[in-house]
Amino acid sequence: MMKKPFAARPLITLVAAATLALPGAPLRAQVNLPALGDAVSQDLDVGTERQLGERYMRQIRIDPAYVQDPLLREYLDGIWNPLIAAARKLGNISDETQTRFAWEPFLVEDKSVNAFAMPGGYVGTHLGLIAMTVSRDELASVIAHEISHVTQRHIARRIAGDSRNSWVAVAGLLLGVLAASRGNIDMANAGIIGGQAATAQMSLNFSRDMEREADRVGFNVLVEAGFAGSGMVSMFERMEQAYHLMDNGAFPYLRSHPLTTERIGDARTRLALEPFARPRGLAEHALMAARARVLMDPRVEAWQVLENYDAGARNLRDSGGYEQLGARYAAALASIKLRHFDRAEASLRSAELTLQLLAPGDAERAAASRQLTYLRAELAQARGRPADGIAALDRLNEKSRPLLLQRVGLALAAGADPALRDAAEALQTHVSLEPHDAYAWSQLALVWEKLGQPLRAIRARAETHAAAGDLNGAIDRLRSGLRQSRGPDADQVEASVIDARLRTLVYERQSLLAEMYRGRYIPPDVELPN
Repeated sequence: MMKKPFAARPLITLVAAATLALPGAPLRAQVNLPALGDAVSQDLDVGTERQLGERYMRQIRIDPAYVQDPLLREYLDGIWNPLIAAARKLGNISDETQTRFAWEPFLVEDKSVNAFAMPGGYVGTHLGLIAMTVSRDELASVIAHEISHVTQRHIARRIAGDSRNSWVAVAGLLLGVLAASRGNIDMANAGIIGGQAATAQMSLNFSRDMEREADRVGFNVLVEAGFAGSGMVSMFERMEQAYHLMDNGAFPYLRSHPLTTERIGDARTRLALEPFARPRGLAEHALMAARARVLMDPRVEAWQVLENYDAGARNLRDSGGYEQLGARYAAALASIKLRHFDRAEASLRSAELTLQLLAPGDAERAAASRQLTYLRAELAQARGRPADGIAALDRLNEKSRPLLLQRVGLALAAGADPALRDAAEALQTHVSLEPHDAYAWSQLALVWEKLGQPLRAIRARAETHAAAGDLNGAIDRLRSGLRQSRGPDADQVEASVIDARLRTLVYERQSLLAEMYRGRYIPPDVELPN
């Protein structure tokens, strides 16, 4: 089923933050975190900030623009995790924020170039940002900047600075943005309307001094994590040039994070003091940037353009050949979306040949080849040839979340009982270890439906909502399952599981409401989000 046109879909855009500069500090100095007794902690403690972030995330996770793609999520995690480890090593993450903040990245289906930090350790990245970068180092530089906003609790400090005695009004403003988008029950599930959220973001822009400190801290984190510091300089230069050439609103990141000549100069100075580091992983990043380019705009018109994106990709010497590799991947994926399978096969073979001619190092070639293998399995699934997809995946010697979910997709396409039962067993094991993986739960629901297990399917759908933080949706589905369990042929063991889970979630919702009402940031007339 075709998705709604992009322009009609909700957009997730929230607050990015920053801190006060520490003039004269050494470039690699440890950053001091706000003390528990300072004005920030008095106005917005760590626990309250986390609760505020979780409240926004309950809306975001059910927004259609929340990206579930396993490959892009894995790629983002591969950048995020080293950065978090580096921030912890440098002392930027305190013991308290380490345990109480979420430290969770997420992706947004949006073609604009943007990334933003939210209260409580959540950081969002637009697919448009990934699509415009040419290396993982550039992407990592932006994420390191946003992580640095979080480690310094910049949102809390901004709220404290703006409204020392009435910061509840600021939170109320943001919650009002969410409520204003809800007009009816369908819109409640749709989440945050872009224009209204952008208004909130503009109201919480931060000073240039704050941005400079985030640059400094982020650069240290970037280099400590093993990324090339040149990524921050090249990203600044690329965004500045593109922004001046295309001042059409496609760069909201630069409205909340204004670039200045001084900031670019500071980044170059820091880079000059670091040993030279060559960017790595260019081939794989070209493929992931191409994937983001296709998925960021699900309109047929956009896919038709990208299907011909590789038409001029002939000279492998341009941009080292990586631009051509990405163009052919984008053309193949767009053709799959348009169900032009012969064209997709031709573009995919061209991408495979391009990778061979590029001849990067063994590790880089293996990483890029792996992504092309997944694309081949995706093509096989789309054209109804699951055996071809399984044969392609059998060449991968790995255990990973993308591999699990791709095999499940192929099992669903095959529809054969043994394959489906194997998929159900593998997914059940996975969600028992990762109970907050909403996408895996949703796939398990599809498998149980195919296997003729309606109660198990209902429970899996309920768990999908629960994992996303949508307690009301989860409770509604479990109650529906209980009603169906009254039939004569119902699985009473599964019915008892549903009943126990329902009681747990109802209690969790009551506790959450009580906690929200006791807290300082939630007005008593604000209902629990659906």
